[in-house]
Amino acid sequence: MRLKSMLLLFKFGRRRRKGEAAEPPLFDAQALKAPAWRCFSYEEVHRATNGFNQDNLVGRGGHAEVYRGVLEDGHAIAVKTMARASSDEQKEKDFLTELGTVGHVRHANVSPLIGCCIERGFHLIFEFASNGSVSSNLHDESRPPMEWKLRYDIALGTARGLHYLHKGCQRRIIHRDIKATNILLTHNFQPQISDFGLAKWLPSEWIHRTVKPIEGTFGCLAPEYFMHGIVHEKTDVFAFGVFLLEIISARNPVDGSHMSLVSWAKPYLRDGTIRMLVDSRLGDHYDCEQLHKLAFAASLCIIPAPTSRPSMTEVLNIIEGKEMVQDQLKLAGEDEEKEELWDFDDLDYSDEESNTSSSSTIGSSRS
Repeated sequence: MRLKSMLLLFKFGRRRRKGEAAEPPLFDAQALKAPAWRCFSYEEVHRATNGFNQDNLVGRGGHAEVYRGVLEDGHAIAVKTMARASSDEQKEKDFLTELGTVGHVRHANVSPLIGCCIERGFHLIFEFASNGSVSSNLHDESRPPMEWKLRYDIALGTARGLHYLHKGCQRRIIHRDIKATNILLTHNFQPQISDFGLAKWLPSEWIHRTVKPIEGTFGCLAPEYFMHGIVHEKTDVFAFGVFLLEIISARNPVDGSHMSLVSWAKPYLRDGTIRMLVDSRLGDHYDCEQLHKLAFAASLCIIPAPTSRPSMTEVLNIIEGKEMVQDQLKLAGEDEEKEELWDFDDLDYSDEESNTSSSSTIGSSRS
């Protein structure tokens, strides 16, 4: 009953008692009037996933499993189920935290929540991304290389989604796990940011917050977060810069020799030989102007000092070409701060620490 009452609060708010002072709204007022998600029965979810059949398992993380399902009306869904490994108290906390974060988020480039189920466990129901993740499309060697135009469109759409989370929501959302496996592709290959299991609210009056334990994906973690647990908008900006480099090069954030993608790319960004970043499978089939935009944006996003990184507003302007800020800014490495407290070579990516993500993919890996 306690959890059901909390769900009602998420969805409709609490009635004010007579004489009680009004409280500031938890979420956008319009969203509260017309919530877009609903509560599913366990029978609906069980039937849609064919009894959570392992054949329908499309993602697994430290805290959750994701199953593909089909509702009776033919609507394809992804059911994120809190993992058995967690305690019931922790599962409930994780469930409510993610529900409170994504329950009223509405953007074309953010994976939409369509409902939840609190019977026999905790389940979040999302739209199913039929084309899987960016990672599965980018790194599958059995497929033709992803075309450049699609790569650019994915980078642009993801930038718009992240800009919305930072600037368009009533309360800022720091995702904390921006990476290729968490960017899903719809039937028409529109990118959508997914998996808010690590996301945090950042009140407008706060500059940053400190988070423990450190969770996320090595190779994508900003230095200040990896070393000190400091989380702010620029934490996501850094991860987005790594994502841009991955889109351009089709290289993983950390390779088999434990070298980070950032360390590999920085020499090319420093000397301006950005064509060396491009996935060799593409040959000359890419747009030079778009490459410069993406590489320039990436070079700024991965600056070690967070105060020197751009905001997502500035990043989006660079990618869209709305403002020629290139005349005012330089590629990373040309004018780096002399006094740096850390460098990327200080980060040791061992086999045991190659991925600390507690997230799972909401979507499919196409066969």
